[in-house]
Amino acid sequence: DRDAVFAWNGTTGGVRVPNAEAIPAGFQGLRICDATSAIFAYDMPWEKLDVTTWSWQKTMGGEAQHGMIVMSPKALERLKNHRPSWPVPKIYKLHDDETDEVDWPFFEGVTINTPSMLCVVDALDSLQWIESIGGRAEIQRRVERNDQAMDNWVENSSWVDYLCKDKAIRSKTSICLTIKDPAFLALDKKAQQALVARIVQRMEEENAGYDIRSYKTAPLGFRFWIGSTVETEDIVLMTQWLDFVYTTEIAAIN
Repeated sequence: DRDAVFAWNGTTGGVRVPNAEAIPAGFQGLRICDATSAIFAYDMPWEKLDVTTWSWQKTMGGEAQHGMIVMSPKALERLKNHRPSWPVPKIYKLHDDETDEVDWPFFEGVTINTPSMLCVVDALDSLQWIESIGGRAEIQRRVERNDQAMDNWVENSSWVDYLCKDKAIRSKTSICLTIKDPAFLALDKKAQQALVARIVQRMEEENAGYDIRSYKTAPLGFRFWIGSTVETEDIVLMTQWLDFVYTTEIAAIN
């Protein structure tokens, strides 16, 4: 009977919710889901989600800082009847105190401050591209192909491994890797960090991969976004470059 707030796909750890089986039918609380990097990449169990949010920049390939929210009838009922004891900023307030109802104009296109129209056009362009290639089914197939290409490389690699060992809960869009090579593990922490920094720098200098270092609070390694806007052949080329750069850098140390 409690509310639950959770992310469907975790980009910093390379993990995801595998399915909706953990969400029981007939629950009393609200299920509030951050689906920022899950929308379009996975089938979402809408019947089990009460509040779902995402932003445009992930699988859609659009701008960040703009978000969407989908609310179930149960969530709207909570919004209508619940009165928090703390003040709610206007930009977050979806209840109309005068009518004592849900503030429906927010869901009909009325804005508090006008957002960037260029960002809106960019999002529409992304949606048109998705539709032109075959819709949600096709971009999900692209995600599957990209994930398989990355999986083929990692499974045959002598020096990298997935941060998340359980394939069932491993993200298919945000891939997080650690380095398992004994030659790397024998280095002290400072030398490991310096080596990873050099690899990342060389990959960028060669235009082979950008912003691929692991998240700052995650274990040392690499992180890749391989959503539907990324071409499978580019992933294959990037992994070949990474093999080459790592091999030459570790050899230079040893």
